[in-house]
Parts: sequence; C-alpha cells; structure tokens
Amino acid sequence: MKKIFLSIVLLLTVSISWSQRSQIIAYIDMEYILENVPEYLEAQNTLDRKVVKWRQKLDKQARYIEVLKTDLANEKAILTKDLIEEEEEEIFIKHAELRRLESLYFGPNGDMFSLRKQLVKPIQDQVYNAIQSISARKKYDFVFDKSSELVMLYSNKKYDISDLVLATIDKSRLRGERDAKIKEEKTPKRLTDQQKKDLTKREEKVDKKEVAQEARRKVIAERKKAEFKRRETIKKEKEALRKKRKDAKKDQKKQNNNN
Repeated sequence: MKKIFLSIVLLLTVSISWSQRSQIIAYIDMEYILENVPEYLEAQNTLDRKVVKWRQKLDKQARYIEVLKTDLANEKAILTKDLIEEEEEEIFIKHAELRRLESLYFGPNGDMFSLRKQLVKPIQDQVYNAIQSISARKKYDFVFDKSSELVMLYSNKKYDISDLVLATIDKSRLRGERDAKIKEEKTPKRLTDQQKKDLTKREEKVDKKEVAQEARRKVIAERKKAEFKRRETIKKEKEALRKKRKDAKKDQKKQNNNN
C-alpha cells in the first residue's frame, strides 16, 4: 500500500512538473527569408516576365480587334451585307479568342496560377522543411510567422530564427546543386523521340492555325478589294452618264437658241 501511494505521488509530481514546463517558442519573418533566397527572387522575376509577355499578347489582340471595329465602321456604307457579316463574325471570333486567352493566362487554374505553384512551392517547401528540422533539433514547441496575420505586439530578436532558416536552406541548396551537377553529368542532354514528336506536332498545329487565319484574311481582303473596284466602276459609269446628259442638255440648248 505504501508503494502504491509513493507511485501515485511520484506520477502526480512528474505530471505537474511537465505541465508547468516553460514552452519554447520561436518566430520567423517569412518575407525576410524569401527576399534572401535567390531561387525565390529568380522565380518571382520569371513569373513577372511571363505576366508581362502575356499582358502584351492580350493588349495586341485587343488593339487588333479595335482596328477591325474601326475599319468596319468606316467601310460599312460601301460593303455588301455578306462582307459585313463576315467582318462581324471575325470580330466575334477574335473577342472569343481574347476571352479564352485571358482565362488561360489569369483564370483560377490558369498558367499564372500553375507557374506560381511550380516556381514558388518548392521554395516554400524548403523553408518549411528547414523550420521543421530546426524545431526538432532545438525542441521548439511553437514557431510563428511574424509577417503573417498573427499580431506580435513585441518580439525579442533572440527568438528570431529567420537567419538560421536561411542557413539551413543554403546548406540544402548546396547539396542539391552538387547532386544536380552529378546527375547532369551522367544524363545525356537530348530530347527523347516522343518529346521530339510532341514538339513537332505542336509546331505543326500552330502553323496550320496561322496559315488558316492568314488565308481567311486574304479571302476577305480580296472580296473587299473586288467590292471597292465594282463600286468605283459604278461610280465612274454614273459620272459618265451624268456628263453625257449634261452635254446633251447643252447641245439642245444651243440648238434652241439657234432656232
């Protein structure tokens, strides 16, 4: 009985001591870490360049549509109904293509979202892996992010492990670069036959689409040219007829005066 009582007292003492143990807390500044990771800056620059390129392509398409609208408005009076409908159809197609590109680039699951995930996620994983490694080694109970929505009214710099995280990432990067270099030296730098076929198919598909669009533009341009020529001919014939009638009136007037 005495042994049981001592065991219970000892167990309670250990439990109380553990519950009263000071929790070890650290924090990081994620913005500071990412700004000092070269891969993150390179990834962000790559993403920014892609966004600029996509924006330029969309702006070019939008300007082309505006040119088509302006040309149609200026030429509508001299175009046939069929030509007007073809021009309007082309404008509609270009508008639909513009919306499709906008969704493709900047939609919820668009290229920008996929590229950001592809470029930034591996770097975020590096940071989180470094934090977990440090926390396990230092026995931290909690690690907070200073740059997140968590409000930190005061933070002691000695609990900031951001530089330690960066150092851990640098070590991992050096190991990764070394392994990648070894792998690169062993891997032949050639495309597989399937990759070559896929690349050729994509290029042929783009070329066919561009050729079809160019052919359509040429047909419309030729029809417009023919319509202009026809109207010019009619205009000249009308002017010649008016001149002939005017000359006839003058001759008739002279004859009447002579009589």
